[in-house]
Amino acid sequence: MAYSLEQCWHRVPGGTATSAIEVAKAMSGARPDVNFVGVSGRHKHQPDSLVLPSIEVNQLAMSSALLYETLLRLGWPNVERATGDVDLLHCTSIIPFVSRAKMVATVHDLAFLKYPEFFSRRGNSVFRRSLKVLLKRAEILLCSSQATLNDCLEFGFSADRLRHVPLGVNAPVIAPNAVQVLDRLGLSGEYLLFVGTLEPRKNLSRLVAALETLGDSAPQLVVVGATGWGDLELDSTTNDKSKTSTRVKFLGFVAASDLSVLYSNTIAFCYPSIMEGFGLPILEAMSFGVPVVTSRGSSTQEVAGGAAVLVDPFDIANIASGVTEAMTRRDELVSLGRKRAGEMTWHQTAVRTAAVYDEVLK
Repeated sequence: MAYSLEQCWHRVPGGTATSAIEVAKAMSGARPDVNFVGVSGRHKHQPDSLVLPSIEVNQLAMSSALLYETLLRLGWPNVERATGDVDLLHCTSIIPFVSRAKMVATVHDLAFLKYPEFFSRRGNSVFRRSLKVLLKRAEILLCSSQATLNDCLEFGFSADRLRHVPLGVNAPVIAPNAVQVLDRLGLSGEYLLFVGTLEPRKNLSRLVAALETLGDSAPQLVVVGATGWGDLELDSTTNDKSKTSTRVKFLGFVAASDLSVLYSNTIAFCYPSIMEGFGLPILEAMSFGVPVVTSRGSSTQEVAGGAAVLVDPFDIANIASGVTEAMTRRDELVSLGRKRAGEMTWHQTAVRTAAVYDEVLK
């Protein structure tokens, strides 16, 4: 079975790479009869260790933008040029690879349709053309949230071609050297945490504005994540405090072991994103026993499952009150969050994914 993994080499791999890798890992235990052959474009180097595939990845003759354009414009090259014959192709992102076999695809979100201003012109073009190809060719779409599934229905997919397959989370691994890590990162005392790619739809500008309204009662905000694109009204590359709040600390990309320390020691996790396909950091924070503040009315509310403080992402005052509430209800939210994270596993995601393969191949 061909399994696309080109997104692992993106400058910002994001949740699409993480979820594809975790499903592949979990599949070996959930359904050992499913044999993946990874496929990507041609690359000279391995991807970052955080998104390093656990399966063999065979390479096509081109990569990145050129690969995507030839796939979309020419319907070429077939994955079989790299993998040999396969009985099924799973496109693990919205980009439709090409195969003689039947296709299933994972679609995490259609944010580019609802909020085109949050995406580059090229990104909008690629995503829109990709979705049209999937509408014609994909047997079944796997949607990571019910919100995304509903959006696909509105776009024109029939209900019988859509399956809700939620993502999961791993059991937390607590690093033993927390004091040393926090000291190395320049952190002391209480802090709030945000984890995610820095881009407009993550809504960091409003989160910072909300914390400013709380004055000295608001802990420092620690921001972890690779720089995406767009004007965040925050200087995420130089940490120039003249351009933003002096109580915001940008750490950029951090190693997995450092991230576990940051999750374990924060007073609350703040994720008032405007739109997500799922919202993996919400579950990650909950698994570490952290109270969560996130947005209502989207997939983030689904993922929270009643275990987080929900806010209006467009209302600065509401975000501020939500952060205060999360800190006040800490013990209750920690208990609810751990229970919620325990319900959402990659094993379950793999089982549901394999069931779709069975359905297509029967």
